[in-house]
Amino acid sequence: MSQNGYTLSLLTTPVTGRPMDLTFRVTGPDQRPVTAYKVEHDKKMHFIVVSRDLTSFQHVHPELAADGTWKTRLTLPAPGAYRAFADFVPEGGEKLTLGADLQAAGDYQPQPLPHVSRTATVGDYTVNLAGNLVPGQSSKLTLTVSKNGKPVTDLQPYLGAYGHLVALRAGDLAYLHVHPEESEQAGPEITFYAEAPSVGNYRLFLDFQHDDQVRTASFTVPATLADGHAPSATHDHGH
Repeated sequence: MSQNGYTLSLLTTPVTGRPMDLTFRVTGPDQRPVTAYKVEHDKKMHFIVVSRDLTSFQHVHPELAADGTWKTRLTLPAPGAYRAFADFVPEGGEKLTLGADLQAAGDYQPQPLPHVSRTATVGDYTVNLAGNLVPGQSSKLTLTVSKNGKPVTDLQPYLGAYGHLVALRAGDLAYLHVHPEESEQAGPEITFYAEAPSVGNYRLFLDFQHDDQVRTASFTVPATLADGHAPSATHDHGH
């Protein structure tokens, strides 16, 4: 929740099943609300809300009031635990991602982590994933978008690129650093570089825009060592 003297504070009690206005502030090293932010990926603030079981994902862009209070409209689909991430660059500071927990009251029924897959379907769209997450290094991931079986070559820019990728580690919801590869091609391929800190399963959420609508494709991807295997507790020195 805090890093380099900056702290994320949620100001709203969450409810489920209906739209609500979520408000929050970021306070700086002087303990005052931050009011000046740099624009990154076309926005001053990227706000991500995910359920702890990683089956629900929302990427919203709040509005900033003069007093440093941010407000965004969102709906938490079900009771349970959620994690919010504020991704921003304060004026005069470095890029930060701060997290905070939301607890939505009700009968919580956690869902199992979606199975590992290299293909995601969103309506008429199919997104295929190529590349592997390798712990401890920057990994190239290429996502190819098609619609009704035909490659999409007229993706629309979204947040300064042809796609925006968020990667989270299952379990503790560690937020990975991801950046897009610059490209003049409007699809079907979108390439990113992601840094996975450890072996384990990760959830990838790709936002892309086509026909004036933003869609989200999601994947469960394992991070394995470069030889394709997860490390084991024992090592066979004969190999």
